[in-house]
Amino acid sequence: MALTRTQVCNFGWKAPDFALKGIDGKTYSLKNARGPKGTLIAFICNHCPYVQAIADRLSEEARALQAIGIGVIAIMPNDTDSYPEDSFDNMKLFAKKHDFTFPYVIDETQGVARAYDAVCTPDFYGFNADNELQYRGRLLEGGMRPAKDARRELYDAMKLVAETGHGPIEQTPAMGCSIKWRD
Repeated sequence: MALTRTQVCNFGWKAPDFALKGIDGKTYSLKNARGPKGTLIAFICNHCPYVQAIADRLSEEARALQAIGIGVIAIMPNDTDSYPEDSFDNMKLFAKKHDFTFPYVIDETQGVARAYDAVCTPDFYGFNADNELQYRGRLLEGGMRPAKDARRELYDAMKLVAETGHGPIEQTPAMGCSIKWRD
C-alpha cells in the first residue's frame, strides 16, 4: 500500500465525460450521474484500507448529498488482474455490504481515471451544476479513523457548492492507496 495524497483543487476545471459499466449492468455517463446542483465523483476500490475505513460514512454522506441535489457516482479504477479483490463481482459485494445508493462503476481501461488525473483511492471530485471542479479534498477530518463527530468536510463543501456554485478555498487533500495502474 503506497500512501498517496491528492493534488490541490483546480477550480473551474471541466469534468470529462465517460461511459462506464455499473454493477447493476447499466452504463453510466457524466450526464446520468449529475444532480441538479452538482456532482460528486469518487474514485474508490474494495481492497484499500483507507476506503474500507470510510465506506459506511461515504454511504451516509452520499445519501445526505443526494437529498440536497448532488448526484453521486463511484468509479473503481484499479487493475483487477493484479488486484482480484477489486473485481467486478467483488464490487457488487462491497456496494451491498456498505449499502451504496449510488452507481458503482468500473473503469476497465483506466482511461477515465487518467482523464481525471486521479491518484489514489479514495479521491473525491466535487463539481458544480456547470460541471466545474469546486472540491478535491477528503471525506472527513481524521483520515482512516474519523471520530463520530468528525467535521464533514466533503458534505460541507458540496453543500456550499449546491448553494453558491463555488467550493471552499481551503481544502485538505484526500489520502489513500495509490491507484493500481496496469503496466
